[in-house]
Amino acid sequence: MCREVQYKNAGTVEFLVDQQGNHFFIEINPRIQVEHTVTEQITGIDLVQSQIRVAGGATLPELGLTQDKISVKGHAMQCRVTTENPAKDFQPDFGVIEAFRSPTGMGIRLDDGPGFVGANITPHYDSLLVKVTAHAMRRTDCAVKLRRALEELRVRGVKTNKRFLINVLQQPDFLEGIVDTNFIAANPQLLDIDRSSNRGQKLLRYIAEVIVNGPDMDLGADLRFPPAKVDPPVPLIAPSPKQPGERKSLRQIYVEQGPKAFARAVRAEKKTLITDTTWRDAHQSLLATRARTYDLKKIADATKVTLKDAYSL
Repeated sequence: MCREVQYKNAGTVEFLVDQQGNHFFIEINPRIQVEHTVTEQITGIDLVQSQIRVAGGATLPELGLTQDKISVKGHAMQCRVTTENPAKDFQPDFGVIEAFRSPTGMGIRLDDGPGFVGANITPHYDSLLVKVTAHAMRRTDCAVKLRRALEELRVRGVKTNKRFLINVLQQPDFLEGIVDTNFIAANPQLLDIDRSSNRGQKLLRYIAEVIVNGPDMDLGADLRFPPAKVDPPVPLIAPSPKQPGERKSLRQIYVEQGPKAFARAVRAEKKTLITDTTWRDAHQSLLATRARTYDLKKIADATKVTLKDAYSL
């Protein structure tokens, strides 16, 4: 059929197979399918690159793609994580992705689309977020690896089919390869989706709300009694008298003699050099800045005395 229409490139021929092993032709697609990652993982052949090179005039023997040179190694499975809601007959969901964490690990391949924080998922395009492909030497190991990757995947803000896919990967008949087009209808328990409590995202949203807008009186906050003002005491540390023969600190060397002299002093030092990260750690956080410049300036004099011999702050 491809020869008749003079089609010369990668394509996909689809069949249905009945229980007696009879093949029924469905269609030919003049392109590779989304499942091409499975073929690539078990053969080691880059189908997309090969397709482009064939279109550029290369022959299959030139690409090393004769049948006798193609071998299969192990098993591969692909899960298409979409914004389809299994609880609503797989209707596409839409909205803004609030959190997105990709899985990683040995034998895990990701082919992603609009899967990132802030992405606006609309109902007007394909609902695919990411294709997760696992490769292992045995089918059962492949399913375990793929299920672990899906467990690690986090998507918040839109509904996905992730839990449905995990249910499929745990179904005994699927693990044995006994699957046909009646699989979902014959196993309605696959649609029993455990709802995520989403505690982390709710807590982060609450913290952000309090930081930006202050405590919520509807949740019990009483603005008549604000948090007690705490003014941490600043230790009074006087610099010790300079001793005869006392060597200069690394900072003094840098200020007075420049960076080359500083580097020489560091290389000549035999003792362990100390970097104190207190200021940096207190000034950066995933939640909020825990120490302001105002606070850092108040403690600067004491720090200058106490850590005068430190390598850096």
